[in-house]
Amino acid sequence: MQSTLILLDSVTQWKPYYETETITTAADYLQNEDLSNKPLLVINLCEKLNYHSEGYYCSLLAQARGHKVLPDVDVLNRIESGAIARLDDSLQKITYRWIQSLNQPEQELITLDIYFGTCNIPEMNKVARFIFEHLPCPVLRVFFANRPKNQIETIKPLSLNELSDEQQDLFAQALDNFSKKVWRQPRSHKSARFDLAILHDPTEQLPPSNRAALSKFLSQAKKMNINAELITEDDTIRLLEFDALFIRQTTALNHITYRLAQQARQADMVVIDDPLSIIRCTNKVYLKELLEREGVPTPKSKLIFKNNLISFNDIEACLGNPIILKVPDGSFSVGMHKVKNEAEYLKALDVLSEKTSVFLAQEFMPTSFDWRIGLLNGEVLYACKYFMARGHWQIYNHQDNGKTKSGAYEAVPIAKVPKHVIRNAVKAASLIGKGLYGVDLKELEGRSVVIEVNDNPSIDQGVEDAILGDELYRLILREFLYRLEQKRR
Repeated sequence: MQSTLILLDSVTQWKPYYETETITTAADYLQNEDLSNKPLLVINLCEKLNYHSEGYYCSLLAQARGHKVLPDVDVLNRIESGAIARLDDSLQKITYRWIQSLNQPEQELITLDIYFGTCNIPEMNKVARFIFEHLPCPVLRVFFANRPKNQIETIKPLSLNELSDEQQDLFAQALDNFSKKVWRQPRSHKSARFDLAILHDPTEQLPPSNRAALSKFLSQAKKMNINAELITEDDTIRLLEFDALFIRQTTALNHITYRLAQQARQADMVVIDDPLSIIRCTNKVYLKELLEREGVPTPKSKLIFKNNLISFNDIEACLGNPIILKVPDGSFSVGMHKVKNEAEYLKALDVLSEKTSVFLAQEFMPTSFDWRIGLLNGEVLYACKYFMARGHWQIYNHQDNGKTKSGAYEAVPIAKVPKHVIRNAVKAASLIGKGLYGVDLKELEGRSVVIEVNDNPSIDQGVEDAILGDELYRLILREFLYRLEQKRR
């Protein structure tokens, strides 16, 4: 379990705050070689952080010592070079509404101070969190231009000396929320070896792990001397408190899951799903090209481009009838249409084109179930059959009334799974990486084809764990332990 260390130019800078033994000066930190073997979260509050400054070398040395540091050298370099994050459309709209509400049309630049990803403007909290995720820095001042688009002009880190009395209170509260270890007593007399954050979304309709499975992860982690904690999007400013991140929320690009995976990887944390696996798995267009190039058996498929549509007859001649149309980044059977004629084809394209400019057309391969082979670090963990929903051609039947019905399932001992299914699953997963994957396959006439590789496979209590029971959770947690111990060594 890591401790928190706050770096200052002088300990007198801490006078407005509660006394704590977790502060030290930059000079002492740079000269204290004994800190190299200790797991630390270093919060660098030095006034000068530019290249060659003492504060800069504190962040540089912290990374060399294997400490997690806020901000790290990459963040400092990006701030100094002006390579700052660009807000997406929704956040630009939020920012512009806030600027307009200030009713200061003559003011060219509006400032917002951010403390560990929070601010004192409630409507701007999402923007503050987004900026912190891209530039993890204790205190930032953001300069916004008074315009509808691309408002961020520049960002600069603030030192404690630049904070007013009111801002000192905001900083102290944010620091308290960000790293309660600065103030609180240890959870127990015996410290856990590592801290594991498990990201989930309590409101998600079809989450990768149900509540019972999440409870299993927590209870088994405790037995293995790991302090595991469930976090949500609202807790992500605390990410650097942890040694590892386990994503149990459906992943997507341009999404909190991918941004956190990037931030965790940048902080040299152990993370599953890692950013590269998310990129490779969440886009079916990428998977199609990758699997075909490497000779993995897949259904016949063809890419369709919105600005150069192919006729239904041409696709039918290539893929047969009916045809499955998919959005590149769909999950849980969402964004899929089965079409049998030109009218259905054009109607489906009209719906899908609202989300994407590239579609994937695939031959229809009717089976009563799909295989799901779960793998971690190239080793098979479990095998399941997911049966089609009653009277439907997919595992999930998303109905017009908003309800979703799913088919039955059956966990199968690995030894009883056809060898060609295991072989194709292992090969497909090896092309993605060494993470936790679920490979979906169809079995027809003694052969199998890979439908897709999931970077965030389902692990539900009572389903995927039906064969291994608690051992499934321990196997995954042991992989975290192994990777964390390797980093520590």
